[in-house]
Amino acid sequence: MNSKLILTTIAAAGLLAACEPAPTPQAQAARQHEIACLSGTVGGALIGGVIGNQFGGGSGRAALTAVGAGLGAAGGNRYSC
Repeated sequence: MNSKLILTTIAAAGLLAACEPAPTPQAQAARQHEIACLSGTVGGALIGGVIGNQFGGGSGRAALTAVGAGLGAAGGNRYSC
């Protein structure tokens, strides 16, 4: 229970630090680009994993889910960055 509270506190502190305004407009633009790249990669991985999970059976389903997530992450990264 204690470790969950500590982990949640650290995660919340990290999220709040990421929301802090950047000192210069160039730094702010760079931060927004990084967030867009990360969002595209994670979103692509989620969508690819969901699509890959629709095919196969047993261990083949797990493999296709992983492949779909990898391809989705690569596509999302390429599109958003």
